Amino acid sequence: MDLAGYVIKAVLVEGQKVDDVCAAHGISRSWLYELIGRYRDRGEEGLRPRSKRPRSSPTKVPPTMEDEIVGLRKSLAEDGLDAGPHTIQVHMLRRRCGRARGAVPSVATIWRVLCRRGFVVAQPQKRPKSSWRRFQAELPNECWQADTTHWALADGTDVEILNVLDDHSRLLVASRAFATTKAADVVETFYQAADHYGLPASVLTDNGAIFTAQARNGTCAFELELLSLGIDYKHSRPYHPQTCGKVERFHQTLKRWLAHQPPATTVAELQTQLDRFHRYYNTVRPHRALGRRPPAQAFAARTKATPRRPAITLPAHHRVRRDKVDRTGTVTLRYHSRLLHLGIGRRHAGTHVLLLVADRDVRVITDDGELLTHITIDPSRNYQSPRP
Repeated sequence: MDLAGYVIKAVLVEGQKVDDVCAAHGISRSWLYELIGRYRDRGEEGLRPRSKRPRSSPTKVPPTMEDEIVGLRKSLAEDGLDAGPHTIQVHMLRRRCGRARGAVPSVATIWRVLCRRGFVVAQPQKRPKSSWRRFQAELPNECWQADTTHWALADGTDVEILNVLDDHSRLLVASRAFATTKAADVVETFYQAADHYGLPASVLTDNGAIFTAQARNGTCAFELELLSLGIDYKHSRPYHPQTCGKVERFHQTLKRWLAHQPPATTVAELQTQLDRFHRYYNTVRPHRALGRRPPAQAFAARTKATPRRPAITLPAHHRVRRDKVDRTGTVTLRYHSRLLHLGIGRRHAGTHVLLLVADRDVRVITDDGELLTHITIDPSRNYQSPRP
């Protein structure tokens, strides 16, 4: 027996006073008298809890608007795009040519409609937003984040996608597909982005070998280029991807969209898809972290940061390396993270040689000091011929 039935029996059957029963059980006299009236009218049935739902709701969302919300949710989700309540509200406002927000339901109302229609699944395992630690650059081009991610072509071939994101505006400054991303690809992609959006003040990456050679106690091509341009270079600590969280999160957004596109059969076809999403993401997609503005709008809203240090001319890089001429008459040398083949001549096959490297100038001598060849490296070619 619940409390309502208990107090009714205490008053009407046992004959206790109303004031005594209310004081003993911490209930109000008005509620007890209401129970007595309902019991006398409908008996035990009148003591059951009644719904507080109003008989009518004048402000209820019209069925046509509910259908519009559901339709937007389905169309955005089918295209692999964000389809949350905030994004749906932005698209509804755009359909109404930006009229007052009163013309569309609130975000909370849209969320309740989605819940009622079965589109929202509870995820209690997620961390609460209060536990997040957010950081953001103050100006566009103050910091770029770069990282690579993997994707599979239609035949299962694994390829890599290099993404570069502006930390302040989330603008996608570059998104390129490669069979295998090399250090030279990173440098080329960086300069293409810089020609379009300007040089950043700093760059943040993980510890991938295409970005940094610190683990090998050296300096790779990308680091050398940033140093020569006066750009600060920062990298996350190992096994802590949260430092590059913005570009890591972008990978998820990009892959969700790619999963809803026809599988690309070649790297060039995948690049076409990336270019299409690049345009949509920067100019159309409302970004939650930017007050539902597209990244291009946030990028254009403030003055751009520039490199804090002046550009410098790097001193020549000197090194000495021992090698053996192979049967084709060549030796290999890594220059700016590219493996180059230096032509020595088949008649020297099997000869142990010493390579004296001064930046692009390479002299190949025998252990006795005989000069076999003198080569000036051409960075655009893989095979290097002797100087005339």
